This record gives sequence, C-alpha cells and structure tokens, in this order.
Amino acid sequence: MELFAMATATLTSKGQITIPVQVRTALGLETGDRVEFVEMEDGRFSIVAASKTVRDLKGLIPMPAKAVSLDDMNQAIAAQGAKAR
Repeated sequence: MELFAMATATLTSKGQITIPVQVRTALGLETGDRVEFVEMEDGRFSIVAASKTVRDLKGLIPMPAKAVSLDDMNQAIAAQGAKAR
C-alpha cells in the first residue's frame, strides 16, 4: 500500500469539518456530494464517497460466463445450506 501525506481538518463547535482539497480530489467529490463514514474493525473510520447511483455501479461486477437458471440457483443454495448443517 502506498502512503501519502496526511491531510488534517479541524472540527468546529457545530461538529462540522472542511474536507481538505486533496481528499476531495482523491474521492472525486464535488459540491453537494455525500460521504459516508464507515467504521473499520480496528476502531478507525474510512470516508467513502456516497454520491454514486446504482446506475453508476453497472459493469462493476463482471457478468457470469453463462446464464444461470432459477433451478440452478436454487440447487446451489440448497447445496450450500446442506453443507452448513
């Protein structure tokens, strides 16, 4: 993992911060975009851009090599369920 210079921000009395420009740029944030603070296992938080729509996610996960029928899916689910018992 490549490390970059740390960016800091100051919390106001109203609980607000200004996200440093280098962080906004890295996350692709623009005015009006939303961010999520995701708690990690070690007690730290990660800032994630939450402004993407479901349509933006299209193509993120490759399509299966062949179409799968509902019967095939049900059989796979049943097989996994049987293994879990």
